[in-house]
Amino acid sequence: MGLAVIIMAAGKGTRMHSDLPKVLHKANGKPLITYVLDTSNALDPERVVLIVGHKAELVKNATANYSLTAALQEPQLGTGHAVMQAKEALKNFEGEVLILSGDAPLVTISTLQKLIAFHRTNKATATVLTANLEDPSGYGRVIRHNNSEIVLKIVEHKDATEEERGIQEINSGIYLFDAPILFQALGEITTNNAQNEYYLTDVFGICFKSGKRVCAFKTENPEEIVGINTTEQLKEAEAILLKQQA
Repeated sequence: MGLAVIIMAAGKGTRMHSDLPKVLHKANGKPLITYVLDTSNALDPERVVLIVGHKAELVKNATANYSLTAALQEPQLGTGHAVMQAKEALKNFEGEVLILSGDAPLVTISTLQKLIAFHRTNKATATVLTANLEDPSGYGRVIRHNNSEIVLKIVEHKDATEEERGIQEINSGIYLFDAPILFQALGEITTNNAQNEYYLTDVFGICFKSGKRVCAFKTENPEEIVGINTTEQLKEAEAILLKQQA
């Protein structure tokens, strides 16, 4: 089964207080996006699709040494819309699609290899990488079936009940899908929500309704799944990256 990787790198990164695309901010002298690309390449994917948007040419120039296809998301209408832009680059691709964020450089090759193996062993249609957080506030929660590997529901924090908010297992935003199911489901999602955007997580709702097997794989190391939204988080990530490389 072939592997393709989609990396979302279209965002502005407003909270970084800079007009530079978020993925081009540097951690220990290297742009964040290069960490994600290096990790992706270690998985030996057949195709890598980089979703660009804000200052797209800067991002394309910074990643020119990598073998990838850049797909433009303009305007930016949500995470689901971002992944839709990869459809042409992945035309006729029948394998698995790993979705990563260009601003989350801490996830390790080992964890992604385990995620892929888990997805295949469990014959899943879609698998979400999760982690347990002591304070899961703000994150989407993953609701499992009787503590099994099967996911019943992924619910955003703001939409969760009090009981669901008590769950500490969170959605990392890193996913593995069977490609035909992913793009079929993306064709069915709508912008009928508070943000008027296409949410990638709505794909899971379509999978649940059609009886597809959705699983969750939990990393034992929650710091891996942290994205970078502020300069403080960037400093924390630098320390973790140094530790990982030691």
